[in-house]
Amino acid sequence: MPETTSRRGLIFGAAAAVTAGGLLTACTSNEPSDKGDDKKPADQPVADDKKGKQVTIGFAGPQADHGWLNAINDNAKERAKKYADVTLESTEGSNDTAAQIGQVETLINKKVDVLVVLPADGKALTQVGLKAMRAGIPVVNLDRIFNSPQAYRCWIGGDNYGMGLSAGHYIGEQLKDKKNAKVVELAGLDNLELTKQRTEGFDAALKNYPNIKKVARQAAEFTVESGQAKMAQLLQAQKNFDALWNHDDDQGVGALRAIKQAGRDDFLMVGGAGALSAFEEIKQDRGVLKATVLYPPTMAASAIDLARALGQGKGISGMAEFEIPAHVTLYSAVVDKKNVDQYMPTGFK
Repeated sequence: MPETTSRRGLIFGAAAAVTAGGLLTACTSNEPSDKGDDKKPADQPVADDKKGKQVTIGFAGPQADHGWLNAINDNAKERAKKYADVTLESTEGSNDTAAQIGQVETLINKKVDVLVVLPADGKALTQVGLKAMRAGIPVVNLDRIFNSPQAYRCWIGGDNYGMGLSAGHYIGEQLKDKKNAKVVELAGLDNLELTKQRTEGFDAALKNYPNIKKVARQAAEFTVESGQAKMAQLLQAQKNFDALWNHDDDQGVGALRAIKQAGRDDFLMVGGAGALSAFEEIKQDRGVLKATVLYPPTMAASAIDLARALGQGKGISGMAEFEIPAHVTLYSAVVDKKNVDQYMPTGFK
């Protein structure tokens, strides 16, 4: 899973805006001027779906070796097609830092108006982000963050700590009336900061429920195979528990296989990220998976909206500021049987 954070109703779907020019002018009359020089910020036009200034966006995404990463690429490309005033220059996608640096440099040399970059390695690509910004090309840094805020104009991404919080509170509410409740955790790669953040959020949420104790934690590798193997180990070691939080829906496919093979149905499971397979399992309510917490790949679509607004010199509708924010952290919503239909179209394969 990618490091660091809109779903159906993307907050920036109508990325909007106000230019700084011609805002408030000195005027001694209380009557509106026929020339429009008494316009207030609220009267400024916003960037909606109507065609505006033509913008060329360079997109350097990841190699699609994971369902979530593939969804990132798809969301960016599909969103760009929505706008008649957007031309998308997209790279092949790479997890090789040297190759991706070269791809971003090519986009810089093409003089694109704005860059959207999900770096294979935020630290390694910081310098090329700085290079773009110094060349006057604003950068929308997607999810995996550059080391310096000078390397991007705006960062948008998921909330790993928030994922843990949401998962912990959901499980806590389900088990709050059960004495001596036990939970286990199937984490992702432990050498990633995002995994640590998800665990920290989960542990922080569980502190609100003194009747619940986390009795085991096992790290997997965000793959189906590792999810199955590590879940089998957890099931062998823990004969009785009440809830499981699995950090990633892709590895959750393997975890569910192990659970079914073991014939276990005596606990509830919460997943993470928002895969279509998880949504379908939740909708059919046919097993232990009862909910998943989102790390929405639709952030890539929002990144295109933000890039378009930047290229057109505008801000965001629904906000009073004339510029887009410097940071946008997405909310990790819980999807369960009650609201799964709403999110189903956004599930990634």
